[in-house]
Amino acid sequence: MLRFTLISTAVAASVLLGGCAVEGPEPIAQLASARTLVAQADKSQAQRYAAADLQRAHDELSEAETANSQRHFNEARSYAEDAAVDADLASARSQAGEADRAAHEIEQSSATLRQESRRAAAASDAPPAPPPPPPSPPDMQSYPPAPAAPATPPDDSASPH
Repeated sequence: MLRFTLISTAVAASVLLGGCAVEGPEPIAQLASARTLVAQADKSQAQRYAAADLQRAHDELSEAETANSQRHFNEARSYAEDAAVDADLASARSQAGEADRAAHEIEQSSATLRQESRRAAAASDAPPAPPPPPPSPPDMQSYPPAPAAPATPPDDSASPH
C-alpha cells in the first residue's frame, strides 16, 4: 500500500509539474528589439498613417515590460514579439502612406504640365497677333525752338546799276 501511495503521489506530482509551463530565459533581445521598432515607428509618420497599429505596439510593449518585471518571461517574450511586429507594420504603412502622398503630388504636377503644354500648343496654332502699331512721332512742342537766323547785310551785286 505504501508503494501504491508513493507511485500515486509521484504520478500526481509529475502531472501537476508537467502541466505548468517552464519559464524560459529573460527575453532581453526581444524587449530591446520591440523598444527599438516602437521608437522608430514613433519617429516616422506612423501616427498619421497607422495610428491603431502604433497604439497596439505601445500597449503590447507595456504588457511585455509588466510581464517581464513579474518574471513571466514567456508572456513577456510573446508580448514583445507582438509589439515588434505591430511596430514594424505601422512603419511599413507609414512608408506606404508617404509613397502614396508623393505619387499623388507627382501626378498633380504632371497634370499641370500637360495642361500648360496643351495651352502652349493651342497658342502656337493660332494666327500670329498683329504687330503693334508704330510709335507716333513726338509732339513738336517737345522740341526746343530753332535758333534765330543771323542777320545778313544786303547783297550789292544783285542790284542793277
